Amino acid sequence: MNSQNIYILGIESSCDDTAAAVIHNGKILSNIIANQKIHEEYGGVVPELASRAHQQNIVPVVDQALKKAGITKDQLSAVAFTKGPGLMGSLLVGTSFAKSLAYGLNIPLIDVNHMQAHILAHFIDEEGFDKPPFPFLAMTISGGHTQIVKVNNHFDMEVIGETIDDAVGEAFDKSGKLLGLGYPAGPEIDKRAKIGNPKAFKFSKPKVDGLNFSFSGLKTAILYFIQREVKNNPNFIEENLNDICASIQYTIIGILTEKLKKASKETSIKHIAIGGGVSANSGIRQALKDGESKHGWTTYVPKFEFTTDNAAMIAIVGYLKYLDKDFTTQNVMASARLKI
Repeated sequence: MNSQNIYILGIESSCDDTAAAVIHNGKILSNIIANQKIHEEYGGVVPELASRAHQQNIVPVVDQALKKAGITKDQLSAVAFTKGPGLMGSLLVGTSFAKSLAYGLNIPLIDVNHMQAHILAHFIDEEGFDKPPFPFLAMTISGGHTQIVKVNNHFDMEVIGETIDDAVGEAFDKSGKLLGLGYPAGPEIDKRAKIGNPKAFKFSKPKVDGLNFSFSGLKTAILYFIQREVKNNPNFIEENLNDICASIQYTIIGILTEKLKKASKETSIKHIAIGGGVSANSGIRQALKDGESKHGWTTYVPKFEFTTDNAAMIAIVGYLKYLDKDFTTQNVMASARLKI
């Protein structure tokens, strides 16, 4: 295989987005995502509905990714797919399709850890975006995960801090539900926080040892706060929604940055990268940039489309593994609780 013509198809189906991307020598040629709007009706992802939607979407999404990339399936060098973690039914759809396609084309099959992919999205060849040097600290924040990871090289990663209960994305969504906001609530809270007063209401931060996180206590504190204030004023939420959102976001950002500051101090690492769907939050991005002047960090924030669940990040991991000839077999199985 000519090293200048490595085409990898990446497939992502860990939760409720069906995605496919084609990468050529580290540069993304296409990145197609089919969102599943049906879950908005239920205020969260319904696993059975998600897996059914993946079955409907995966063929047209892959077809569109190949067409946009301007190649045929016969030009592919390998197929990379999300092995885990994620919803088992959703993972099985992507895994089965990837195995079948790779077998039919007689090309290598590459399994990818979804959380590693969020971190390695920083290594996509994208103009205007620098790649972090090793070692660096990565904070992966999403609807299902909150972790601080020490990254020694592409595939040598150590989780040094993680949530002991809710993930940060859940904290946003559950808080939003209490306020009557739709699902997902994170983007709406972020939007309202920009025009609200972040210090209007004070919420206590959970005390957790080491570099671990906890968000369930914050959710409970917000619940009691809302119940108390609404009892005194039935229109409290409506009259103060922007300030409430700003105060919630300010508290969550404070929890994240305090732990990151502690991790940087303990490891003496000043290169900080973020990834995962919640890293699209403008307040978190700004706080990270502010850390450059406050703490002497050099920060790395991926291109917006590579933050939420997408197949470009699966494709870049596939490309890096392809260079190492790190392939899997047709016996590979999806793993809902796969660890870094």
